[in-house]
Amino acid sequence: MRTIQGVSVSAGIAIGTVRVLAAVDYAVERRLIDDPQAEMDRFRAARDTAVAQLKQLRDNVAAEFGENKAELFDAHRLMLQDPDYAECVEGLIAQDKVNAEFAVKSAAEQFAAMFAAMDSSTMQARAADVKDVSRRVMNVLQGKRDSTAQDGSVQGDAVQNGIVQNGIAQNGESHIIFAEDLAPSDTAQLDRAKVLGLVTAKGSANSHTAILARTMGLPAITGIGDAFDPADDGHVAVIDGTSGAVFVDPDEATLTEYRRRKAEAEEHLSLLRKLKGKPTETKSGQRVHLYANISRPSDAAAVLANDAEGIGLFRSEFLYLEREDWPTEEFQFDAYGQVAQEMGDRPVIIRTLDIGADKQVDYFNLSHEDNPALGYRAIRICLTRPEIFKVQLRALLRASAYGNIAIILPMITSVQEVRDAKRILEEAKSELRGERIDFNESIQIGVMIETPASVIMADELAAEVDFFSIGTNDLTQYTLACDRQNPSLERFADPHSPAVLRMIQMTIEAAHRHGIWCGICGELGADLSLTDTFLRLGIDELSVSPTSVLPLRNVIRNH
Repeated sequence: MRTIQGVSVSAGIAIGTVRVLAAVDYAVERRLIDDPQAEMDRFRAARDTAVAQLKQLRDNVAAEFGENKAELFDAHRLMLQDPDYAECVEGLIAQDKVNAEFAVKSAAEQFAAMFAAMDSSTMQARAADVKDVSRRVMNVLQGKRDSTAQDGSVQGDAVQNGIVQNGIAQNGESHIIFAEDLAPSDTAQLDRAKVLGLVTAKGSANSHTAILARTMGLPAITGIGDAFDPADDGHVAVIDGTSGAVFVDPDEATLTEYRRRKAEAEEHLSLLRKLKGKPTETKSGQRVHLYANISRPSDAAAVLANDAEGIGLFRSEFLYLEREDWPTEEFQFDAYGQVAQEMGDRPVIIRTLDIGADKQVDYFNLSHEDNPALGYRAIRICLTRPEIFKVQLRALLRASAYGNIAIILPMITSVQEVRDAKRILEEAKSELRGERIDFNESIQIGVMIETPASVIMADELAAEVDFFSIGTNDLTQYTLACDRQNPSLERFADPHSPAVLRMIQMTIEAAHRHGIWCGICGELGADLSLTDTFLRLGIDELSVSPTSVLPLRNVIRNH
């Protein structure tokens, strides 16, 4: 057994035979031409054909996966129609007297290098997109037929082992595809019934190829680098799209374990098929919004796979915890924007950084505290170090132009804290307006209810914000005076305590008095023994781990 570690970009398990797609050689001969105008006309005609092909591909993707997943190919069409791109190609033809194919390839390399040099990982991922659309134009110029033809015929560059070279599976058994890289248009044209999973040497979690793999529900791993070996063709492999592990020629123990995990996952999918698209509503008609909690952008795939209605808690502190230096505004914008785009119209509630207590980061240089749970953490850091806070708020606001983002403030104990946070938010908005950067002017603001003080002040807080979300883990800790990190207190830290449940009831009632909604995003939300209690109290929303969504929906619908 050979074990390879890559980067997980789409969750799931695949077990099957490997088919290696050899890299397609897009070498283009450089030819001197006598009539630059005729060559420019060739380029323009090929570009128009490529735009039409992309329109067809966009319509195919929209029909199968929805309009928001097809927007990628609208972006690809805009790339081809960009005046700067056309000017670069035609300039090379006119100045260097070269053939259109060579000019397109040269322009693609220039634009790809420009994107790759940018600080934003989202923009870096566009390097693959510009190469993809340019390859399409080169194919047209070279007389190659496009694989998106409506007649259903097998088309493309070459066929090997029953799979069209550009990524389309045709005929025969299903396989795990190994490749140096896959372009977004290749991935979109995969026959989902014939492809079990994807493993590539190159690529990133931010790439459109990765996003499409998640949309299609294909387990996918990128970044295996030099471990990519064409000799693996025909061998059995297991890929774990959650951990990023690849096992080539797995031993019997590994096969047995992953077959068990896959069977469990398929049982879960059976529940999904039964409940997907169904409202989270009791038999008496009481409606509850059922969201999911995430810690990383890649988790959004699991939210969609489990049919949650949105993201009720994006723990943004993990963007800080997993780095050795401050995450820049661009880095955070990339992360929040990626999730917002992937979720489409579904709400994405992002908690501002909740560092401190049990979540320590060296570069914050926080002083030692005897009792950090009661110390310098979360909103207290943000309000006393506004330069850190504003970077995050600017990133959140910018990302709000790309989806349905809301902001939630953690560890609130007073109305003044909320007002101070809103003041810094308004400063960030003013700066972005001055820079002519788009954002959602009416972005919603909520507060985490996780301290007894916030419960007592819930009526006053409700007048300041758009919604409440109860963090039951910390609310239990502070209500019962039990350090959640101390295992010797486990018997005393009872989240079912009448005191905790009374706190939840008081919060819900205060929210409803003031016309705002109230949810729960802590562990108690997934506790099926309390679902009846929460429904009776009138909870509006429950946000749980993605895998808890369907079991919870099942219980609510049978209530």
